[in-house]
Amino acid sequence: MTGFAREDGQHEQTGWVWELRSVNGKGLDIRMRVPSGFEAIEVTSRVLISKTFKRGNIQINLQVTQSGATIVPSVNRKALDAVLDAAETLRERVGGELPSVGELLALKGVLEFEDPTLDDNSRKTQFEAVIQGLQKAVDALAAMRASEGEAVAKLLLDQVDKIENLLRAIEQNDARKPEAINKQLQLQIARLMETSDKFDSEKLHQEAVLLAAKADLQEELDRLSVHVVAARDLLNGEGPAGRKLDFLAQEFNRECNTICSKSNSVEVTSLGLDMKLVIDQFREQLQNLE
Repeated sequence: MTGFAREDGQHEQTGWVWELRSVNGKGLDIRMRVPSGFEAIEVTSRVLISKTFKRGNIQINLQVTQSGATIVPSVNRKALDAVLDAAETLRERVGGELPSVGELLALKGVLEFEDPTLDDNSRKTQFEAVIQGLQKAVDALAAMRASEGEAVAKLLLDQVDKIENLLRAIEQNDARKPEAINKQLQLQIARLMETSDKFDSEKLHQEAVLLAAKADLQEELDRLSVHVVAARDLLNGEGPAGRKLDFLAQEFNRECNTICSKSNSVEVTSLGLDMKLVIDQFREQLQNLE
């Protein structure tokens, strides 16, 4: 989900430069900086970006230059009154001094810089042109992230193949054959008999059932097979899939842990640990996917 895009443009006397930077993130976190006088486009900009991206930490910076225009400062009286009311309330509750004129003017939104020659229609047209520039930057960033996503998807598919290969190796391991399980059960029951001569037939039957249930990994292996198919479908499909794959990675890990804990074979445990390593790599790579 890493990427960078830059787009510049000009509308009449207004020039602008958009810069967008994206890094990995589980959710979508948008941080935006716009110059004074352009605060009105923030909401529209955030909506535009959230329609394109679902994950990632995205930093957005807008720089604006004016040529041949007279920019004059003006006080936003509504913002100033709100700040003064808040300051007075705090002073009454906790004491202290009211902010100075310099401190008030330094607050974002109190002092605005505008071109007095622009009427409402001209300003609307100016904002629309700047937003169009943002759309181009967003498209460029999306293209870069998509290119990275294709490469990541190939790596993830390779890791899914490794998980499936290890799954099949566990299924075919000799320790899972009925005769091997029966032999293991006989040994464990024999050990139980050696420790006490007070086991009745019903107790032995219950112990045998418990041992057999613990030795059976088929349920976990079946669920892993289903998750493998689901992961491939998501990776070969279209649209964002990162969140769904995050969930599947958790399920991969859960089933693998159960297999390792229930295993009655050193070889099966070793295969399970190899699978856990691949699953961890799979989860790390998912952070680079939309």
